[in-house]
Amino acid sequence: MTPPRARTWGRVGQTPVVRVRGRGSGRVSMAGMTCYKPGERSRLIYAIREYRGRKGEPKGFGWRDFRDLIVRAHIQLGTPIVLVWDNVRLHLTAGMKDFIAANSDWLIVFQLPTYAPDLNPTEGIWSLVKRDLGNLAAADLGQITRAVKRKLKMLQYRPQVIDGCFAETGLRFSEAPSTAAPAFATTR
Repeated sequence: MTPPRARTWGRVGQTPVVRVRGRGSGRVSMAGMTCYKPGERSRLIYAIREYRGRKGEPKGFGWRDFRDLIVRAHIQLGTPIVLVWDNVRLHLTAGMKDFIAANSDWLIVFQLPTYAPDLNPTEGIWSLVKRDLGNLAAADLGQITRAVKRKLKMLQYRPQVIDGCFAETGLRFSEAPSTAAPAFATTR
């Protein structure tokens, strides 16, 4: 709930002060995929989870949540998927490996190197989302969630920004099956 530090405007000689309640705890987790298919607009498919610290509540995403996100992307895109993702521990679980093996007819997975955020265009999306949260002094966790959802929804309707995140990686599409849609996935 502590807001990140950011720059703001203020009167000369007067430091702007924003009061924030220190109560409450929690966090907002995001999982998302940037999806690219030659000749079609780029897409952003995501899921958000709030953690309020309640007993039995999951803190973040589990492998089943990733599985559901991949299945949702497959349904929305209506095409096989070439999934490129980072080496998050949840991506390497036995349940996820079994899911990938069971769906090898429409899902091909490539792992990025151990630490390579510069090769993952979804990291650019998270950077854009967090940039707008810099001056947000949220009163509660719901306000943060609404701000994140609003920014992600705006990015969904701006495929040129999603394309820019891919271009920033320096990667290029090569001879992939023409019916497959490359997708990059990560969490934050």
